[in-house]
Amino acid sequence: MARRYWLMKSEPDAFSMDDLIASDQQTAPWDGVRNYQARNFMRDEMKPGDGVFFYHSRTQPLVIAGTMEVSSKPYPDPTQFDPDSKYFDAKSSKEQPRWFLVDVTFTAKFEPPITRDQLKQTPGLEDMMVLQKGSRLSIQPVTEQEWIIIHQLAGKDPK
Repeated sequence: MARRYWLMKSEPDAFSMDDLIASDQQTAPWDGVRNYQARNFMRDEMKPGDGVFFYHSRTQPLVIAGTMEVSSKPYPDPTQFDPDSKYFDAKSSKEQPRWFLVDVTFTAKFEPPITRDQLKQTPGLEDMMVLQKGSRLSIQPVTEQEWIIIHQLAGKDPK
């Protein structure tokens, strides 16, 4: 199956690109997703080796901070079973989990990061889901062409 590309959003005060870089082996579980469509992308479509843009949301400016790679197959998000977690789901069970995650591994930091305004002004990115009015989904597919264009903006090899 061909490599796919994604954009995953996180609020940097909750989990940032720098947090990922500082984590053990620069790898972390992408936990806490509680939207069914975003969950379905992780559970049903993401595969190890897929490329991911790390998007800092709910901050100014909004930016793509760098890239990651999906580094695990999907598995149940353990936070759904922890009653002390803000992501606890009483209707979920270990026998029938509702929520899944993948591990992601740091691959590159964009210095400087690519701002949302830069994305809006770049030909070829007009249809990018993150730029569409009302688009709030925390995990979104990205086309191979969008992947390449954004890497060109960052001065990085799209590998």
